[in-house]
Amino acid sequence: MDTLNPQQRHKNMSCIRSKDTSPEKAIRKALHKEGFRYRICDKRYPGKPDIILPHYYAVIFINGCFWHAHEGCRYFVFPKSNQSFWQKKFQRNKARDAENLKYYQEQCWRVCIVWECAIRGKNKNQKIERTKDRIIQWLDEEWEPYLEIKGN
Repeated sequence: MDTLNPQQRHKNMSCIRSKDTSPEKAIRKALHKEGFRYRICDKRYPGKPDIILPHYYAVIFINGCFWHAHEGCRYFVFPKSNQSFWQKKFQRNKARDAENLKYYQEQCWRVCIVWECAIRGKNKNQKIERTKDRIIQWLDEEWEPYLEIKGN
């Protein structure tokens, strides 16, 4: 059972951003500082990647650990209330993520997934720097089609 009434829950959920989240802004700022130019949340691209680097044929998705049900992550805790709703919600999100990944791989685009836990917590600035460095290495030196950056 939900502890909030429907109006309170609606207000709470409507305040949660789907773009321009602090993890997205942190990675964008770090890449921009290094001279990278990109598109953000362009609706022309399936799944609206958080960062699009057309020159590199690469897209970056910055996934919130809760919303994308990052299994094994300390920031993902399955809600105790309304479990059937959340189960379906997380299944749909994961299915959509898999579809988007498949689409970009079929189009020969590279995909990077940065999990929120990779840049959250203690030593946040160092984690952001390490993540940025890893992304740059992947873009400039490697031609791996997929990169996933997780926290510890």
